[in-house]
Amino acid sequence: MSDAVSRGDFFQISAAAGAAGAVSPTTAAAAGGPTLPLKMRWYGGGVYELATPEDKSIVLVDAWIWSNTGFKAFGLDKPADLSSAAAYAVYTNSRNPDTFVYTLTLDHAHHMCVYFELLPPLVSAGVDVKSVGQSDLMRSALVPKFKAANLDYTQLVLNNGGGINLGGTVTYKGITFVLVPAVHSTFAGVPAVGFVIEIGGVRVYASGDTDVYGDMALTGMRDKPDLAVVSSGNGAFTMGPDDAAFACKLAGVAHAVPVHYAHNPLVLQTRCGDLFKAAIARVAPRTTVSVLRPGETTTLSVATKTR
Repeated sequence: MSDAVSRGDFFQISAAAGAAGAVSPTTAAAAGGPTLPLKMRWYGGGVYELATPEDKSIVLVDAWIWSNTGFKAFGLDKPADLSSAAAYAVYTNSRNPDTFVYTLTLDHAHHMCVYFELLPPLVSAGVDVKSVGQSDLMRSALVPKFKAANLDYTQLVLNNGGGINLGGTVTYKGITFVLVPAVHSTFAGVPAVGFVIEIGGVRVYASGDTDVYGDMALTGMRDKPDLAVVSSGNGAFTMGPDDAAFACKLAGVAHAVPVHYAHNPLVLQTRCGDLFKAAIARVAPRTTVSVLRPGETTTLSVATKTR
């Protein structure tokens, strides 16, 4: 993104802040731009959709929908439009988007198990669907699966099939994606990632599955996200509510949503949302928290930064 702080500038600022007593990233990144609406629908686990209010731009972060177990802990029935690939494609096409971009943060089953089931019906429905992920995953590890599904990855994956690598960026029909690190594992051995996604004027830090790590502050200073959607479920695999709240402080966001909980017995269940909200109140009290329920579409009012 063109207004980013350079890495060299970041280290100089960090050194100066350390010498002077360290300015809080949350204080330094106070919002000063307009408050903008952004639609979000959580599908359970770490999977969710972002959309502009009129549905012209839609981004799906990872792919675990009709088989997603995230509804059970909440006692919710899965909506009919999430019941199959065909149903989801009909639902998406009925919204008449200008584009639908399908992102992948990693290749674990609860993030991409329906990826190759969903792409064909979206293409057949006439949706302008594209995809983006880490370059080695998209142009190498997944190529045999694209071929097995009779899909041309050079046409579906942004950058002519190349995806993007860490620090890389791509813009498609007004939506910009920057690839940032995540501290996690993958089946294919390629890096796990997060994204900073600019959609409808809002910059979203999509953390992916990760632990908290210091360079989240660099993402905050360089990419200036407004909203963080962060893995918060604790357990065996990712950071929990306290560390997720600290990640939001490092990233300097004005708004945050916890995800990646209540979808299996090894993670925190429905109380995770309240635990995250309490943790934010302790470490980043100027950050607004929205706690969602799977399947429900919420329009967030996100305070954006002056850029």
